[in-house]
Amino acid sequence: MAETAKSLPNPPVESNRAQFGRSLTVKGDVAGSEDLTILGQFEGTVNLEGHCMTIGPEGKVKAEIHAGRVIIYGSVQGNIIVKERVEIYKSGQVVGDLVAPGISIEDGAYFKGKIEILREGEPESGSSFVPLRPKPAVLSSLPEPK
Repeated sequence: MAETAKSLPNPPVESNRAQFGRSLTVKGDVAGSEDLTILGQFEGTVNLEGHCMTIGPEGKVKAEIHAGRVIIYGSVQGNIIVKERVEIYKSGQVVGDLVAPGISIEDGAYFKGKIEILREGEPESGSSFVPLRPKPAVLSSLPEPK
């Protein structure tokens, strides 16, 4: 007699997302080709070109971040350079400079730093910000004061 085939459990779904849990404290350099969520503490550098980094509400990050997109519910101290967008939500706080084509800061969020908004086709800026200084005006057509 034929037995009914037992169904095997479904294999875990590959979500292409790594996660640092709440109890983790990590120091060092992170580079990868998948999305990353930080719920604990991280200090160092992050390079996730083309991928999304999310800092959870209890996450605390001290790092220079290069990513496709960064979503902040927790705390970040350091410069953030992205190809798409930085989103800082009400519970988020950022101390550092932002370089991105799109930036969203929700009412109630804390931000202290400089913002450089990139235009399409504009090369990514370096990690240092140089404030623009106005050129002195040359007014040769006006008469000199007496």
